[in-house]
Amino acid sequence: MQDDKLILIVEDSDDDYYATLRAFKKDGNLSNPLKRCEDGQEALEYLNEPWSEEHLKPAIILLDLNLPGLDGRHVLKKIKQDRRFSNIPVVVLTTSDDEKDIAECYELGANTYIQKPVKLDSLFEAIQKLKDYWFQIAILPKGD
Repeated sequence: MQDDKLILIVEDSDDDYYATLRAFKKDGNLSNPLKRCEDGQEALEYLNEPWSEEHLKPAIILLDLNLPGLDGRHVLKKIKQDRRFSNIPVVVLTTSDDEKDIAECYELGANTYIQKPVKLDSLFEAIQKLKDYWFQIAILPKGD
């Protein structure tokens, strides 16, 4: 895994965030920096700050849909409409399996849509596959 690639996790639920974090660290092979934003507004504020060694541009964004305030759909739309970060892959990681949500997210530019598994072991497996794909198989854009 490329350890200079920031993973931005936009998740309001502490339980879901810590389960995702544990899943990322399960095999002990996560040296990537992580940044959590707890709502859509915080995520957009983070993205709009100038990039620096202390404020990294995300290599990938894990986005929950059901956020307080600005929901994930609105955040996804803003990300994909802004040339500064429209090339950052966005993985929607949410509890919804509603066909309308899935279709809308892909229309808005989501790169992947994953329903959060209910069982912890299934979440760990899904996150491992996500890590393998996005950080070992896919070629991500170079940071600015």
